[in-house]
Amino acid sequence: MQIELEPIGYVRDGRSEVQDDHWGSERCRIELTDAYGPEALFGLSDFSHLEIIFYFDRVPDTKVQTGARHPRNNKDWPLVGIFGQRGKNRPNRLGLCTCKLISVEGTTLTVEGLDAIEGTPVLDIKPLMRGFQPREDTRQPEWAGELMKNYW
Repeated sequence: MQIELEPIGYVRDGRSEVQDDHWGSERCRIELTDAYGPEALFGLSDFSHLEIIFYFDRVPDTKVQTGARHPRNNKDWPLVGIFGQRGKNRPNRLGLCTCKLISVEGTTLTVEGLDAIEGTPVLDIKPLMRGFQPREDTRQPEWAGELMKNYW
């Protein structure tokens, strides 16, 4: 089965280079393509946060990983399968980020804390709803907390 997706928009005015940390205060815009009018964003401004699904379009085929690796190539952290981490070199190159919605103007969103760079294709935008968040306590390994220490 083959799945084809068309970007609904693109990241604008974001970082121009991939960097692992300090995304929390980064502001950028998401501009919808001409296929969408302002009505596609009606009601979105009632939410404080969004979930953005995007495509890591700058990951070449040769960098895609399907097995295990040390996160960020840090040998102090365990060998972890590609689906046990959130690195960009994923088989389908999909990224997911929860970010703060700053404003909605026409077909443009301004967001804060989106870990995608300038020109990144956006595949979907979803409002963050508490009802879709975990209903119980979550857990994660120690290395994940270390990795995220400076991410935001």
